[in-house]
Amino acid sequence: MPGYRFKHRLKVRFSEVDSAQIVFHAHFLNYLDIAVSEYFSEGLKLERVEMAKSGKFAYIVKKVTLEFDTPAVVNDWLNIWCKTVEMGNTSFVMRFLITRDGEDKPLLKAENVYVSYDFTNQATRPIPDFLRHAIEVYEGCAP
Repeated sequence: MPGYRFKHRLKVRFSEVDSAQIVFHAHFLNYLDIAVSEYFSEGLKLERVEMAKSGKFAYIVKKVTLEFDTPAVVNDWLNIWCKTVEMGNTSFVMRFLITRDGEDKPLLKAENVYVSYDFTNQATRPIPDFLRHAIEVYEGCAP
């Protein structure tokens, strides 16, 4: 997908479809979260759980925007494309497209805002420099 370097592929399971036989909308949030985890581990080569445990970096979701275009159904192979498009002092924005294998038309477009968070002090905190650098290197520019 032009403009996106990272993609994660997954198959829609029967338990994810509703009575209309399409993916229930809430499952798309899980798909995005799975893609973000893989973006960190496969793309950035950073382990979210280890960073959180060590106190180096953790984040929370601030805002989610979803735009549904076409439904997904059981056994569809989906490509979840994601990229970091903006970094502030404490927050970063990621954009997503979900496409069906072999198709370019997005089933879903999304944008999520995440906030760097210190769970010990229950407060936002600046995005660490090592993460900024990893994202800039991976994305090929400063978002």
